[in-house]
Amino acid sequence: MASNRGSNFLSGQTALRLLFLAFGLVSLVSLQAEAATKKYQFDVQVNNVSRLCHAKPIVTVNGRFPGPTIYAREGDRVIINVSNHAQYNMSIHWHGLKQYANGWADGPAYITQCPIKTGSSYVYDFNVTGQRGTLWWHAHIFWLRATVYGAIVILPQQGTPYPFPKPDSEHVVVLGEWWHADVEAVVKQGNAMGLPPNMSDAHTINGKPGPLFPCSEKHTFAMEVEQGKKYLLRIANAALNDELFFAIAGHNMTVVEIDAVYTKPFTTSAILIAPGQTTNVLVYANSPPGRYFMAVRAFQDVPIPVDNKTATAILEYKNIPTTLLPSLPKLPSPNDTAFALTYNKKLRSLNTRNFPANVPLKVDRNLFFTVGLGKSVCPTCVNGTRLSASLNNVTFVMPQTALLQAHHSNMDGVFTADFPDKPPKAFNYTGAPLTANLFTTHGTRLSKIAFNSTVELVIQDTNLLSVESHPFHLHGYNFFVVGTGVGNFDPAKDPAKYNLVDPPERNTVGVPTGGWSAIRFRADNPGVWFFHCHLELHTGWGLKTAFVVEDGPGKDQAVRPPPKDLPPC
Repeated sequence: MASNRGSNFLSGQTALRLLFLAFGLVSLVSLQAEAATKKYQFDVQVNNVSRLCHAKPIVTVNGRFPGPTIYAREGDRVIINVSNHAQYNMSIHWHGLKQYANGWADGPAYITQCPIKTGSSYVYDFNVTGQRGTLWWHAHIFWLRATVYGAIVILPQQGTPYPFPKPDSEHVVVLGEWWHADVEAVVKQGNAMGLPPNMSDAHTINGKPGPLFPCSEKHTFAMEVEQGKKYLLRIANAALNDELFFAIAGHNMTVVEIDAVYTKPFTTSAILIAPGQTTNVLVYANSPPGRYFMAVRAFQDVPIPVDNKTATAILEYKNIPTTLLPSLPKLPSPNDTAFALTYNKKLRSLNTRNFPANVPLKVDRNLFFTVGLGKSVCPTCVNGTRLSASLNNVTFVMPQTALLQAHHSNMDGVFTADFPDKPPKAFNYTGAPLTANLFTTHGTRLSKIAFNSTVELVIQDTNLLSVESHPFHLHGYNFFVVGTGVGNFDPAKDPAKYNLVDPPERNTVGVPTGGWSAIRFRADNPGVWFFHCHLELHTGWGLKTAFVVEDGPGKDQAVRPPPKDLPPC
């Protein structure tokens, strides 16, 4: 009897082992099915494209404008081989992807890599970890992102539902711009004269300006819907220099996500979206069947010239004849500051058990950056000066060696880690226009941050020459927008008004005109991470810097070794 009991026990153990082994194999297969490797080939090349009765050669990816959409799932590995066949050097940034300890795949030229030269290739290899939603990619050198851009769609892991009603269909909507002239030539001419370059000739929706412009019958994006169904629009603003209003005639939108972070849903007649930002909205096809314009135009609440013409696309119900003229939505006025401020206040993180808002409550490092627009001496320019920009009175000078390479290899002479935590002199930042010389310096000065420390950064607009709104993007991180206001930031009173419970979490924040925004983040991603205004005009004038986040003590808390095919400087 004892022998039989032992035999039964052993056979039970064997069965248990086999059961665990089978379960492990099933789990491994499941994990492999969920965590796939997605491969893409990007051929950067020049193609002739026609818009608004004008044809011209533009830089494209795979001959497309906008470029291809990247699809992946949370947890996937993404490998993108970029081959440069154009006459310009090239680098591509995967905007909003955190690239943990892997700045080599981040893409900004001379920050994390030297550009890919004509005739060369570079492989961007990264994991999508802890992120899902809509992001986008774009060229990150010169003004080439005028035509080199596209969307990134990160789907949730298999079996993980959206935290909002499941849409019947999804559509990517990328907002951009069109110039009749060669964009690089426009920029060079502006720099040579010391003046802002000419504005764009039209905004676009998925590369098309719509039928309010000439020669646009074929250049109109149309989206067919069915009565009673719901649609998820994944909207990205790829425009170089304009914050944009977007609306759909006869339909409200429910905002459910910003910058690939779920939000508390709210319904609105229009959205505001700054360059670099993304917004996902649900649209219910519950209006009388017909044809309706989707429309976009610039928001600018100071007297600075912008392209204020309205670009359109069409939302059309199934089986409605295309001869029916669409109706236009009522967009906010181009200078509707009240709408902009109210809209941004409605943005809140979802902050649930599955999608928490881990806001840093204790701050290790307080930073205060002032935005300055000014003039510098230029004997060859029209007025003897050219426009420049600065943070804390420092106009950033781009290096000729990639900063991440210099940091990782301990190179001397490429940058200094002495960017000031605050401006050298306090003044009435948003008072009467100030044109006095605040002794702006030029240099490649970076801010060093201890690993895993918590940072609060207040970005303050100033009235040097003029107040203006500024969308600031931080590479390698999301951050929480804990506070924002108009006027001068008051360190004694304003922090008491912070939202530390469910503030919006994003990678690009719109600093309001003549105001400030306070962001918080934990510096847990080692490397060199670019921080800059996402208005290409201001970035080119020097409105940028970078953070050097030191390595952590753990074996996985240091910058990885560079890939073997890293482009040489």
